[in-house]
Amino acid sequence: MSDFNDFNNPQVAKLPKHLRQFIVEQHYEKYTPIDQAVWRYVMRQNYSYLKQVAYYPYIKGLRRAGLSIEYIPNLQTMNDNLGKIGWGAVTVDGFIPPAAFMEYQAYQVLVIAADIRQINHIEYTPAPDIIHESAGHAPIIADADYNSYLSYFGSIGAKAMFSSKDFELYEAIRNLSILKESADAPEQEIAKAEKHLQVVAENMGEPSEMALLGRLHWWTVEYGLIGTLEEPKIYGAGLLSSIGESSSCMKDDVEKKWYTIDAINAQYDITKPQPQLFVTATFQNLIDVLEQYADTMAFRRGGAESLTKAIECKNPATAVYSSGLQVTGVFTDMGIDTANELTFIKTTGPSALAVNNKQLEGHGKFYHKDGFSSPVGRLNGLVLENLSLSELQDLGIATGQASDLTFDSGIHLTGTVKEIIRHAEKTVLIAFEDCTVKENNGNVLFQPEWGTYDMAVGEKIISVFNGAADKDAYEEITHISDKQTHKVSYDEKTQKLHDIYEAIRTIRQEKRDYEKCIALFEELKTAHRSDWLATLEILEIIYHKKLDSAFEKELRDYLELKAANEADYRKLITDGLHVIENPVSQLITEED
Repeated sequence: MSDFNDFNNPQVAKLPKHLRQFIVEQHYEKYTPIDQAVWRYVMRQNYSYLKQVAYYPYIKGLRRAGLSIEYIPNLQTMNDNLGKIGWGAVTVDGFIPPAAFMEYQAYQVLVIAADIRQINHIEYTPAPDIIHESAGHAPIIADADYNSYLSYFGSIGAKAMFSSKDFELYEAIRNLSILKESADAPEQEIAKAEKHLQVVAENMGEPSEMALLGRLHWWTVEYGLIGTLEEPKIYGAGLLSSIGESSSCMKDDVEKKWYTIDAINAQYDITKPQPQLFVTATFQNLIDVLEQYADTMAFRRGGAESLTKAIECKNPATAVYSSGLQVTGVFTDMGIDTANELTFIKTTGPSALAVNNKQLEGHGKFYHKDGFSSPVGRLNGLVLENLSLSELQDLGIATGQASDLTFDSGIHLTGTVKEIIRHAEKTVLIAFEDCTVKENNGNVLFQPEWGTYDMAVGEKIISVFNGAADKDAYEEITHISDKQTHKVSYDEKTQKLHDIYEAIRTIRQEKRDYEKCIALFEELKTAHRSDWLATLEILEIIYHKKLDSAFEKELRDYLELKAANEADYRKLITDGLHVIENPVSQLITEED
C-alpha cells in the first residue's frame, strides 16, 4: 500500500483506513518506452479530434490537472495540481468495489488505475487504466459545476445498498478485464470468463441501489454528452479516453436521448461500444436526476423495505433509529407488524453502536461481538426517545429500578435498569441487567444468562445505508479481490523493441542523431514486423525535419501497405498519419 502521506495533498490525507487499503504505489519506473508511446499516441489523437467535440478546452484541462501529452502522468505532479482545485488522486490495482469507488469521489479523490493499456488495446480497453482515469476524468475536474456533481454523486453512492450478487458481478468483471489486458492469457480462458460474466449478469435478479446508481454513473460520468441532441459535446471519461468510441459515438447509428431518470432502466455492457448515449442540457440536470433517485433510496426512506435490502446485502450496513442511534452490523432478521412497521431488528456477528457517525464508548464490535437485537416502536403509545428523565422515571425507567415494559408491538421486557444514555436531549440507549425480552407469541429475543441487554431506543428506523457509521472505529475492511492485475515480464525480443522506442524518443527530444532512424527502421522491418507505432514515430521525425524525402517515402509506403493489408491497423495508422500532417503542437499554440 502506498503511504498516503507521500502526497502533500489535503484530500488524500483525509482518506479513512478502509479506503487507504486500496492504494498501491504507482512505480513510475515500470512504464516501458512502448507504454509511453501508447500514452503519447492516444493523447495526440485525443486532442486532434476532441478539440472538435469535447465539452471543455482539453489541453487547458490537462494542464490544470498536471498532465502532459508527451508523458504518462506522475501521481505526485497530479496531486500538486489537483490540490489547487480541492481534489486529489491515488493509484489502485484495476477495478475496486463500486462502494469504495463512490466513497473516494465523496472525498474528492480521483481513483487512477496504475496500469496502462497494451498497444493491441490502444483504442479501447475494458479494464480501467491510467489513460482512462487521468486523461478522461482529470481534465474536467476544474469545471466547478461538474466536480460538484462528481463529489455529490460519491456521497450518495457511498450510502447505496448493494446485493450479494453485486459482489459476484464485480469479481466477474474484474477477472475478465484483467484477462483481456494480460499479454499471455489464453483465448479459451478469456472466452470462459466472458461466458461466466454473461451468466452472472443475466441472473442478477432485481437490481440493487448500487446497480441502479451504477447505471446513472455510467451514462453521465463515463459516457455522458452535454448540449443538444443534434450537436452534443463529450464530457464522459469513457468516451474521452477511447480514441475509437469518441469518434464512433457521434455517428447517427448511436442513438442520442435526453438524460432523465429513465436512464436508470438502461443497462450497459462495458466490453462493447454503447448503442445509445444520453445528453444533458446542463450539469445541474445531472444533480436533479440524482436527487430524484436518491429520494427512493434506503438511506432516505428507512423502514422495513430498507432493512430488507440490508439483510440481502449480507455485509455490514447501518440502521438509524429516530433517536439518532446508529446500529452497524450484518443484519439477519427483523420483525414487522400487520401495518408493515418494524417491531425489532437484529444483527449477527460483530456490531457497533454510534451517534452522529461517532462510536459510543464501550459499544464497539468487540463488545457486541455476537450481534445486536432491539425493539423498534412506541412504548404504551409513547415515543420513548422524547421523554425526559423524570418522565422516564414515572414509567419505572430509572437507574437501579426494576422495569416492566410492553411495546405497542407486543414485545415485553422485564429487567433492572443499569444505565440510560442520552444524546441531544433524546434517550438513545437503555441498558438492563437480569433482562428477559419476548415477543407476544412467546418467542424469546433475550434472556438473563446472555448478560447485559442494551436496548436501542427509537420509534422508527429512519435510514439504512451501506457500511459502518463510524468506519475508522469499526475498522471496516471492504472486500478486496484476490485476483490481481497481471505483471508482465518481457522476453529478449520485446526488450529490444523497448530499446528502439526509447532511442526514437531520445532522437525526437534531443533533436539530433537523425541518421540513426534508418538503422532503427531496418531493425523494425526485419525483427518486429507486427509493430506499427515505432515506424509512425520515425516518420513523424523525418516528416517535420524534412531530412530525407526518399526515406520519408519509404516509411510512408511501408505504413500505407500495412494499413491496406492488415485491417486491425488501418484506422490506427491512418489516424496517426493525419496527426503527423496536422501537428498537435501547432494546434495547442493556436488554442493558447
